[in-house]
Amino acid sequence: MTPLHGYLFVSALLFAVGLAGALTRRNAILVLVGVELMLNAANLNFLAFWRYGPNPEALTGVMFVLFAIAVAAAEAAVGLALVIAIYRHYRSSNVDEAATMKG
Repeated sequence: MTPLHGYLFVSALLFAVGLAGALTRRNAILVLVGVELMLNAANLNFLAFWRYGPNPEALTGVMFVLFAIAVAAAEAAVGLALVIAIYRHYRSSNVDEAATMKG
């Protein structure tokens, strides 16, 4: 088993935990935490393939991860703003109650 396989196994486990958390939770904030775990698993894959790839001196994997972190931060800010707006309207952060959003 190479170190790349170890990183990919940890990444797959992290992605599975995030997916399970995003699909089974009712609280909107915990769903966002699950999505963030999945994004971190993708970042771990980027870094593992960059490190054990043919040209690790190019820093392409690090650049992908930095952009992915910036996108994840923006996604978290927008997601939390939506959760706050839904909470103000429904007085609950339960995603089942906010399933019917009317304009």
